[in-house]
Amino acid sequence: MKTTATSLPEVVTRYLAAANRFDAALAAACFTPNATVHDEGRDYTGRDAIRAWMAATCRKYQPTLTPLRSFVSDDRVSLSVAVSGRFPGSPVTLDFELRLQGGEISTLTIE
Repeated sequence: MKTTATSLPEVVTRYLAAANRFDAALAAACFTPNATVHDEGRDYTGRDAIRAWMAATCRKYQPTLTPLRSFVSDDRVSLSVAVSGRFPGSPVTLDFELRLQGGEISTLTIE
């Protein structure tokens, strides 16, 4: 079953759209002030660090995110995402685990 934008919380849809436009500032604005992102074995805490991580990732890989499946339960969102871009093995399918707080993303773990 393919995920549609309307099946995801609005902040997640906004984050994915900003990420696909390589807009690091708009993507970082989807997170709580003290949010944490875990990607490629590293943690990024706070909007400034998340914005820098997103900008560096966009420059290096130019990733495009396409949600394949989702599961939403209360403040948790699990996504299976096809990620394509300039990296070996593209495209790959990654799992995105998000926790929401007050209409913003408080944690994002990418595996």
